[in-house]
Amino acid sequence: MPRPISAVIDLAAMHRNLALARQHARGRFLWAVVKANAYGHGLRRALRAFSEADGVALLDLDEATIARDAGWRKPILLLEGFFESRDLDVVSALNLTPVVYDSSQIEMIEQSRLSAQLDVHFKLNTGMNRLGFSARSAASAYQRLKVSGRVAQLTLMTHFANADRAHGASGAAEVAEQIEALDRIVGDWPEPRSLANSAALFLRPEVAGDSVRPGIALYGGATDESHSAASLGVAPTMTLKSRLIGTQALDVAQSVGYGSRFAASRAMRIGVIACGYADGYPRNAPDGTPVLVDGVRVPIAGRVSMDMITVDLSAAPLAGVGSNVELWGPNIPIDEVANLCGTVGYELMCALAPRVPVIETN
Repeated sequence: MPRPISAVIDLAAMHRNLALARQHARGRFLWAVVKANAYGHGLRRALRAFSEADGVALLDLDEATIARDAGWRKPILLLEGFFESRDLDVVSALNLTPVVYDSSQIEMIEQSRLSAQLDVHFKLNTGMNRLGFSARSAASAYQRLKVSGRVAQLTLMTHFANADRAHGASGAAEVAEQIEALDRIVGDWPEPRSLANSAALFLRPEVAGDSVRPGIALYGGATDESHSAASLGVAPTMTLKSRLIGTQALDVAQSVGYGSRFAASRAMRIGVIACGYADGYPRNAPDGTPVLVDGVRVPIAGRVSMDMITVDLSAAPLAGVGSNVELWGPNIPIDEVANLCGTVGYELMCALAPRVPVIETN
């Protein structure tokens, strides 16, 4: 038998989450973000689940090629644009929409011999301070693109640094400040705008724009620490499942696992799960992190190892070898696990290891 671990990807839940995002978009063009192998869900699966999106946004030319080979004919947004002049040949051949955020990219466009004009997203830095043209450089860069003769539709784009902050916290003001900064930079430029990510789409109805770019919400993850995924109405799309492969009886003061981090305060049974950090489960998960065993929440007891996790079975006295386990999914929210591990659900999704078999459900 294969090792009893699998990741179940719920395509129907992905489809429903997209429909909910569509409601929040209120008629705006919707880019479904499918970068990082669709947040660990599989790019080809995501293309099927998000077939009703207006376009998809991803990271590089390899992903774009896969999408076109899979039959995706709608727009594709390259979120990091292109890096070399020769990339433009592929961008043109695949009819991609690159994000342009640096003068070197404009120079490549100006010097290109493209047979057709490109649609371009012109990225402006309004406070994230990663990629994007500054207030000082934006006007000249904009004019260069406009007069290049190489650009068809130009869309103004920015990315919020704190859209995921709770209402009433500093994040609300910072979102407003970034929109004000954008308005100051672009003045009366007539181009459409792409502004809202998942957090802005679900939590900031005041954020306007002509297109939206939801990501984590499509995969059933929380957009911020103050709102659970369930409270937003999005459903989990990835369930990490396994089974117990062993049990041990501990006497008082006996420990379990590497480093003897957990020591029994009483006589107890320990369950051993076929899952570890080599499968993508976070090694730094603390004692007490919940796991579902035969429908009962039980706590991790001891350090996560490469291939195994140990749990306290006190609350599940009937559990034994073969008992079903949910590491995250409908009953153990991935964001709950992530928060206890000091990270976000995005990272856990993306960290799913290739050795874990994936099962699709519809």
